Amino acid sequence: MPGSKLYIVPTPIGNLKDITLRALDVLKEVDTILAEDTRTTLHLLNHYSIVPRRLQAHHKFNEHRTVQDLVERIKAGESMALVTDAGMPGISDPGFLLVRACWENDVTVEVLPGATALIPALVASGFPTDRFVFEGFLPHKKGRQKKLKSLAQEQRTIVLYESPYRLIKLLEEIKQYFSKERKIAVVRELTKIHEEVVRGTAEEVIQHFAGKQIKGEIVVVISP
Repeated sequence: MPGSKLYIVPTPIGNLKDITLRALDVLKEVDTILAEDTRTTLHLLNHYSIVPRRLQAHHKFNEHRTVQDLVERIKAGESMALVTDAGMPGISDPGFLLVRACWENDVTVEVLPGATALIPALVASGFPTDRFVFEGFLPHKKGRQKKLKSLAQEQRTIVLYESPYRLIKLLEEIKQYFSKERKIAVVRELTKIHEEVVRGTAEEVIQHFAGKQIKGEIVVVISP
């Protein structure tokens, strides 16, 4: 039985087989599973015939007001697992606030290794992996132009997350602020049936996606 602590449990980013045996054991045994979207998590739990003792929503809209209560419950003896809809909690997903609060209150945090889109996309890009910078999602408006100009000077491989609805806009911005010869890779739908890696200049990648309905989770990798 898990001890009184917070477990950070990565979940599959697409293929439901990409979960560790240890993660399944934790999800079966903890008192409470904190889920970004309980419906998404229930789909995963049902797939593995796991009946949670308690399933509770924990997302960006409620985490600020619930963090301290969760910490107090763990201190009182409850074991909890934090999961997000896909991948590693805390990486462009809720998690940071709760982990920080746990450490500030002497509550043990145990992070399980597992699925994340960041590293597979970086490796799949074919760009140098020895030095890279991860920026997650760029600001939508305020500070976006400044950030792009700064990244254009970056000497390391750059990894970004992007929505399919804003992919073309991002590619146009890369074309504008980076050199025209700068190579990029758009890695889409990792681990899923329609997984795709498109490499080339921004203009070449724009041409590939032009006129298409773009779907799925997207990672954009920019060469150094």
